[in-house]
Amino acid sequence: MALDLVGKMTLEEKVSLTGGVDLGTGCSGSIAPIERLGFPGMCLSDAGNGLRGTDFVNSYPSGIHVGTSWNKNLARRRGAAMAAEFRRKGVNVLLGPVVGPAWRVVRGGRNWEGFSVDPYLSGLLVSESVQGIQAQGVQASVKHFVANEQETYRRPSASGADEAISSNVDDKTMHELYLWPFQDAVRAGAGNIMCSYQRINNSYGCANSKTLNGLLKTELGFQGFVVADWDAQSAGVATALAGLDLAMPNGDKFWGPSLVEAVKNGSVPEARLDDMVTRIMTTWYQFKQDKIFTKPGIGMPKDLTKPHEAIEGRAAGALPVLLVGAVEGHVLVKNNKKTLPLKRPRMLSLFGYSAKSPDTYTPGSGLLASASWAIGAESIDVIEVGQTLLDSRPSPNYSTIGKKGTLFGGGGSGATTPAVFTSPFESLKTKAAHEDTAIYYDFESAEPAVDALSDACIVFGNAWACEGYDRPAIDDEYTDNLIKAVAKQCAKTIVVFHNAGPRLVDSFVDHPNVTAVIFAHLPGRDSGEALVSLLYGDSNPSGKLSYTVAKKDSDYGHLLDPDLPHGKYRKFPQSDFSEGTYLDYKYFDKHGIEPRYEFGFGLSYTTFAFSDLSMRFPRVANKGPFPVGAVAAGGATDLWDVVAVVSVSVCNTGARAGAEVAQLYVGIPGGPARQLRGFDKPYLVPGERRVRAVEAGPGRLGHDGAEVEAPEGHAPHPCRQQQSQPAAHGHARHLRAGVSSRGAACVYIRERRFMMVMMKEKG
Repeated sequence: MALDLVGKMTLEEKVSLTGGVDLGTGCSGSIAPIERLGFPGMCLSDAGNGLRGTDFVNSYPSGIHVGTSWNKNLARRRGAAMAAEFRRKGVNVLLGPVVGPAWRVVRGGRNWEGFSVDPYLSGLLVSESVQGIQAQGVQASVKHFVANEQETYRRPSASGADEAISSNVDDKTMHELYLWPFQDAVRAGAGNIMCSYQRINNSYGCANSKTLNGLLKTELGFQGFVVADWDAQSAGVATALAGLDLAMPNGDKFWGPSLVEAVKNGSVPEARLDDMVTRIMTTWYQFKQDKIFTKPGIGMPKDLTKPHEAIEGRAAGALPVLLVGAVEGHVLVKNNKKTLPLKRPRMLSLFGYSAKSPDTYTPGSGLLASASWAIGAESIDVIEVGQTLLDSRPSPNYSTIGKKGTLFGGGGSGATTPAVFTSPFESLKTKAAHEDTAIYYDFESAEPAVDALSDACIVFGNAWACEGYDRPAIDDEYTDNLIKAVAKQCAKTIVVFHNAGPRLVDSFVDHPNVTAVIFAHLPGRDSGEALVSLLYGDSNPSGKLSYTVAKKDSDYGHLLDPDLPHGKYRKFPQSDFSEGTYLDYKYFDKHGIEPRYEFGFGLSYTTFAFSDLSMRFPRVANKGPFPVGAVAAGGATDLWDVVAVVSVSVCNTGARAGAEVAQLYVGIPGGPARQLRGFDKPYLVPGERRVRAVEAGPGRLGHDGAEVEAPEGHAPHPCRQQQSQPAAHGHARHLRAGVSSRGAACVYIRERRFMMVMMKEKG
């Protein structure tokens, strides 16, 4: 069908489909219609956490929140519920989900839009998300391809004097880390991939033939189209030949009439233009958008303050996804003195700016008001709208926290504009009224007074992040001092952070009166309701960190901060990914650094036990070291063969029902001591036991190699001195079982080609 339609188009009509136009809607970008051929055009809109810039829509848990839920089914259901709203609003393409950045830079401003620093976890969740989104007939646009790891210097300077940062990545690191989740997205059938602003090995991301033609379209077998991030196109003929298919938001800047002329004079073969248009139209037909989207952008008015048609995007079926998703992304990391769950307290005292809703929440009629609303910045004191997103240069005025109210999401194009949301304060007041609990609050004072009869005090803080700049810090003195001021007066002080990434806690976490700490992340619409459900035990915490929390910022080493221009390449800034695949917990393991809270960690109101760890090896056709299968979506087909199945029995040994995340880690000889390569999240009632199995394929294991000793100066692997168990053949490998990236007991086994590690619960 697509080939037939493209065959009927004139040269000018083909070119018109390769660039965005302004059709007078509120869509982030639009493709013009071709009325004589019955093509109505297309609407593309932000973003991966919910539809932005319109009314009657929801705010879904952000990517980081889904990541800390470790719930694959939730990721799919969330994707489907979001996409249904996009479809009702006439949006063909959902500009998300995000798997780049891959969280290389700890202070990265857009990390919160993605799922995790770990490529396996991120890859599984993006795969489920893509399938959920596209089951609704909406295209997923997975972004930002590839190695797009910092906001600082992500684009050329506004004056044009300085180039964008170059992400310099070797082949092994590219494949085993940054390309990994995109491979999962392609295998899941992603309709399009968005190329990034920055340079990759000194070639711009949307003009990089190695990454677009080589890695994406050839090696991964991607059959969809490549769309440029907004104004990321840097050239005309070069980008067409490099593999870019669609320029946004304005195609005439480099293409348009210039592309028509380039085809006529042979600079761009017409076959390449046909390929660009065929990819776009094939994807349109594939999702039956010729039947679903007869009026693209119908629910996306240009100006919400002017009369417009009311198009309801929400549906009742999304409510369970919103609440469950909000609940499961909370991570309880400390719970002493049986502080939680709360048991009908007589008095609660609440403190901190992040408890309440912002004082204003409206699209407004002025530029600043409407822009602030559209990028989720109502809680922020200083807003540098426009310049922040366009220039991406460091500024001392960027906000660390949102002192004007709670955060349910981050800022920028990934922000959401929900029709309604609940704050912690609102939900706690409702609960207190039902239980006749006295409730006192002070959201302004830095050193508030506390009623001595308070059963518990809750201090709310946040950690803000936004597209366009990287976080100024991963802690803030104001909030830390507020927590300590309350803890001096209250024997049970509960700390709740709505955080867009890692947040340091060591300045207060060991205070004897700080008895509970929750990382509440960015829960979306049901923020307050979800938190209250957890605080009172109506829900059992099951979230696990999808990143590592250090004891001090220097523990992250050079990965804490974005790279800046220096030396002779000042006008051509360079970012050398010299750490290879050693990000986050792999970096901590390599350098023998003890974290405050490790990757995969999270507490529950119940307890679990692991036993009966076993492994079996199905027969596989390809026993060689390299893939030989045909290339399909996702790469060579035999990369996805199952070569090992690891099983473990999980039992709820406590008194409450709850879910536990069993995590499988693989130790690569000559590489990281442990890498996540499988997980499952069973829900168990007290006394219930289930056997959970995780499958592993060669493409998911990493490189092969010989067993090596720990590098000089670093701690040996914790299994190094354990007694090995005999097996039929192969190199020494070891297993470990449990619930985070660090644990205690382990045993050696002898098996084939790789090393499996499952972690055991601490203690």
